Amino acid sequence: MSPAQGAAGRLVVCPTPIGNLEDVTLRVLRALRDADVVACEDTRRTRILLDRHGIGARLVSFHEHNEDARATELVGRMRAGETVALVADAGTPVIADPGFALVAGALREGVSVEVLPGPSAVTTALVASGLPADRWRFVGFLPRARREVLATVAGARETLVVFESPRRLAVTLGLLAEHDPERKLAVCRELTKLHEEVRRGSAQELSRHYAAHPVRGEVVLVIAASDEPADGAARADALRALETLVAAGARPRAAAAALARLTGVGANELYRGLTRKGG
Repeated sequence: MSPAQGAAGRLVVCPTPIGNLEDVTLRVLRALRDADVVACEDTRRTRILLDRHGIGARLVSFHEHNEDARATELVGRMRAGETVALVADAGTPVIADPGFALVAGALREGVSVEVLPGPSAVTTALVASGLPADRWRFVGFLPRARREVLATVAGARETLVVFESPRRLAVTLGLLAEHDPERKLAVCRELTKLHEEVRRGSAQELSRHYAAHPVRGEVVLVIAASDEPADGAARADALRALETLVAAGARPRAAAAALARLTGVGANELYRGLTRKGG
């Protein structure tokens, strides 16, 4: 609906296919046709989708480098009566993609926000993994630092869904295999695309496979809940503290003994954990 018709402006959040261009809903296509402007990460990629479905919408770029400035501009246009459709390159906007600033700005200014259902690599991978989905958590991309990765994963009481770079997949799997070799995982690659692959197994099995078979494309890693006792997270915290102390110059055994008194985690257990990591 155009602003000339006197309707209030609004924001429509439109999920787009994560691979197969046929995985787009009729509601999303209608919203893209009706919008005064479509805000998208990469206008070239969005144009491919629109051309496939015969939509000649006006596009503006909306990505991590211009998100704040563009959000201010688009909120102003919506307040003036325009309808803005927001899309990401693939999947649902805001979920590990730009869009939060625009949604938040629209709500702050009293602009109507409509979120349409549609494709998401997160839920697609979760179901395809074959791992429990009654309790799960999406953590986005894992941090780079080894200890922060383990802090995220060790002791998790729910299934984790993680985005991973194909260049880092083997490294991440190797770290998980070293920490908990029997942890159940699924590597979901190129979901809905021609070369879709879902490989399930233990951290050790998948680490060996992908160390020998580097991959390309989009990767989602699904990690089963930890089988460690409930105090597994406490042990992981104590081990991280020990690593920090040793890195600062403390003697490993003395530091382990001091932390054992403070945390209740065994000194020998901490020391063995440190030596396994090469500390």
